[in-house]
Amino acid sequence: MTELVVTAATDGGEVLADAARVGNKFARQEVLRRAGFRVPEFFCLPAAAFDEALDALRPSLPAEPADGADRAEVESWCAAAREALLGARLPVALAERIRKEFAAVAGPDGLVAVRACVVPAKAGAAAADAPEADAAEAIGEDSAVDPFAGMSDSFLYVDEDGLADAVLGCWASAFNPQAVRYRTLRGLDPLRARVAVGVQRMVLGTRSFVAFTRDPRDGAVLRVVAAAYGIGEGVVQEKADIDHFFHDPATDEVTARTVRKQWSMGLPEGAAAGSPALLPVAAELAEVPVLDDGQVREVADLAAKVEELFGVPQDIEGAVTEDGVVHLLQARPLVTAPPAATAGTAAAAGPAPAEEPGSAQVYWGNHNITESFPGVSGALTFSQSREFYRRSFADLYRRMGVPESWVRDNAHRLARMVGYLEGQVYYRLDDWHALHGQMPMFELVRRGWEQAMGITGPARGERRWAAPAVALALPRLAWRSALHPWQVKSFLRWWDRQMAEAETIGDSPEELIAFYRRLWERAGERWGVTLVNAFIALVVLGAGSVLLRRWTGEGPQVLVGLMGGGRENRSLEAVRAAMGLAELVGAVPELKAAVLDDASDPEQLWQQIVEGRHGAAVGDAARGYVARYGDRALHDLKLEEPTPRQRPWTVLALIRPLVRQGATVAASRADEQAAARKARERLHEVLPNPVRRAVLLGVTSLARDLARIREDTRFCRTQLFGLSRDVMWRLGAELARTGVLDDPLDVADLTVEEVIGAFDGTGTVTDLRALVALRRTQRERWAENPQRPALLGTPAGLPLARALPRASAVGRAAAADDGLLRGIGSSGGVVRGRAKVVLDPSTDPDLAAGRILVARETDPGWLFLMMSATGMVVERGTLLSHTAITGRLLGVPTVVAVPGATTAIPDGAWIEIDGAAGTVRLLSPSEQPEQSPTDGTTPSEGTASTEKGDRT
Repeated sequence: MTELVVTAATDGGEVLADAARVGNKFARQEVLRRAGFRVPEFFCLPAAAFDEALDALRPSLPAEPADGADRAEVESWCAAAREALLGARLPVALAERIRKEFAAVAGPDGLVAVRACVVPAKAGAAAADAPEADAAEAIGEDSAVDPFAGMSDSFLYVDEDGLADAVLGCWASAFNPQAVRYRTLRGLDPLRARVAVGVQRMVLGTRSFVAFTRDPRDGAVLRVVAAAYGIGEGVVQEKADIDHFFHDPATDEVTARTVRKQWSMGLPEGAAAGSPALLPVAAELAEVPVLDDGQVREVADLAAKVEELFGVPQDIEGAVTEDGVVHLLQARPLVTAPPAATAGTAAAAGPAPAEEPGSAQVYWGNHNITESFPGVSGALTFSQSREFYRRSFADLYRRMGVPESWVRDNAHRLARMVGYLEGQVYYRLDDWHALHGQMPMFELVRRGWEQAMGITGPARGERRWAAPAVALALPRLAWRSALHPWQVKSFLRWWDRQMAEAETIGDSPEELIAFYRRLWERAGERWGVTLVNAFIALVVLGAGSVLLRRWTGEGPQVLVGLMGGGRENRSLEAVRAAMGLAELVGAVPELKAAVLDDASDPEQLWQQIVEGRHGAAVGDAARGYVARYGDRALHDLKLEEPTPRQRPWTVLALIRPLVRQGATVAASRADEQAAARKARERLHEVLPNPVRRAVLLGVTSLARDLARIREDTRFCRTQLFGLSRDVMWRLGAELARTGVLDDPLDVADLTVEEVIGAFDGTGTVTDLRALVALRRTQRERWAENPQRPALLGTPAGLPLARALPRASAVGRAAAADDGLLRGIGSSGGVVRGRAKVVLDPSTDPDLAAGRILVARETDPGWLFLMMSATGMVVERGTLLSHTAITGRLLGVPTVVAVPGATTAIPDGAWIEIDGAAGTVRLLSPSEQPEQSPTDGTTPSEGTASTEKGDRT
């Protein structure tokens, strides 16, 4: 028998997210719930329950009208079906089940809202992972194609005794006269209507609202909020007195059109349940706006986040309870009439485009580029990053079979692949799509690539799937993959020669500039091999995920575990070199005490170490570390940030937590191998078939090798930018020595070409001091702005100074109803501990010791913070991101892509993370250790084990 009642708990939310079974209304609510929005608890009777009920009644109904029957005969049959459903009784088993679920959702004395939703006729539409912008959603109530507004019934303030009748009423509304006529008008068969029913905890709102992310009158970019006292029926049915508010996202201004409020809608006084009624508004509230400006902004921001999730303009409904908490009740695509459309053409035109009418949009994203260039970057960093993307991706396209002539003709796109939006580095997504789309095999990885880039909704590119082109390109990809290991080895050998050559460069500006030009010219001819690796890795990881799901039904966490172990990459070598140095330091009591003493002068202590005063072995290891790994640091692609190559004594701050913890290379390797072994054992449990298991192990072994190559080449990129930093800083020192600049580090606010141009005669500005002052002021102002969203759009054709929307603060993320924040599990294990929220990665690694690190994003320079932590939670990232790979290598439970983690998790809060399931949970007071520290200071060695938490 088909499951006739579904909940997130019983089916994992999979049925609840399938609009073909529960309707767009409830599938969308499940998507919102998963995304962390505050949606009241609910369960559903899918359309299958309606089908069984109607089939049971068919023997008592008139014969179903034949195709081509006249309107009167069709409407007569529908009326009979409606009456039969209203007079029916629920099967005993079904009635008992919904009473049980009612108690779970609302409690024995609670109230629920019971709503109907006509399901799409097209199976599989609008699944949770198929955003509405794909145009895959079939016609059904609350769809992107047609809202079917008001065509099915809802029942509010329903108690347990009235539940069965409300369900029958919802089913019967499939054949309401207006619904029958509407479906006939739309060319749909009214006899084939199917209805799902949702039962949701009734939120007793004191104020309610409907909000639109576009002006519904003309589609303009203006957030419109209609609000009234009482419940939302007063707004939807326009029975209450309604205030209207308008929020301009460009200026953050709020304007209002308020009325005198006399009537609201709600439960009549003294009633325990029943239909809502008109109620008088208290005299003292009659002239008071329903929402103040702050609440309007909160609602507008909520609507904008829903739009960002689904990718198209939204119409949402919500309620504000007496405690001021906003609850999201419904969301649907917003349908607007295109400007200048007549009444006859508006219906045919369908929904308005997501962008402002009459204006194409340019979409920008920094979902994963912030891993490399977080926050505001200086002009020097941006100009270098722009050069890197232009050269390296041109080489990628040539290697992947894009004609040389096409690459030349699209040089303008290569030159603007990254943009500088008020100091933040963003990808320009239309150019990325145009360029990547020329690779015949791109459609194989498009979905994984867009996920990694954080691209959703209308920002997604046009699909160009062409099976013949892909088939013709497969041999090339196979050949490229076969050659790939050899080409990577060749690249790494070449790169090591460049690093050796760099040690012989003199100090004269002429030599430095010549070396810089030569280095980047050579890199532009070879760096594409590192990007080919990313392309192949996406294919392999996607294939492994599909096989794992089909053969075992398991999620990606098993695949994640299997990617651990194997040969060390260069990034991990850097970490273990630091561990080795920490071991040597810890073996010298006097030196250990000095390193752990906050009062020690790090510069002086470092000098003593490298001079051999604490032993030749320690001195050699310290000098060797800086020589080999001195470019690895926090934000090591930002040329304005120093690294140990410029400030070698900063290595002491990096190893201090390792010295205190007694970390050893042997223990680190043992932990990694144990995690990999556990993953293989789990695979053996879930996949007993030895042939399939061997195939999966082969795929994951290849994925592990590709991940190692990724980290190896990322380390080379760190060194490439490190050499560039060294050249620019040395040229800056010369500019300061000659009086052109006040300080060597003023080069941070000049472009690479401006720095070089000051020496070789290609510069166009002679007063560099004034230019630096202007840009520094601008950069400091940008740094004070709130963080921009990871994905945003601007009207095409306008200067960005006019097109870029005003930055607004990102609101605090909310946990789902089950109290969990969700992301992508990327390194298995469960750990409890106190959170260390790090927004400024220059944080002393000691402060992360034994804590669970919570950050917006990380880059390779965060390794020392990661090594100190017992777990990691990051707002951005994918299974192939640096955070995910590092977590697996270090054996640290890790969850990436947790939206709003840094705002939802207070610093110092006790949390539990599950690195396999991808969940984060704030612990209740009763779950916290009794002797937990209450301040933010680093624990002493005696309490470090408690601070570290309980990892399983």
